[in-house]
Amino acid sequence: MVEKTIDLTGISANSVEEAVQLAISRAGVTIKGIHTANIVDISALVEANKVVRWKVRVKVTFQVKDELHE
Repeated sequence: MVEKTIDLTGISANSVEEAVQLAISRAGVTIKGIHTANIVDISALVEANKVVRWKVRVKVTFQVKDELHE
């Protein structure tokens, strides 16, 4: 079996969890079989002393299929 790992960034005004889910959901549209997500970094955008957005960097891993595509 061969797997591939890629970096994604998710951004949400609501929560870290939503930022992670958004990144995985969007990637899942074109990448099938994502089975692992490792949160590498979490940061917050602050305006007027208030957190306004969460930004997460996620490494996702999926299996590389044996099928050839033309």
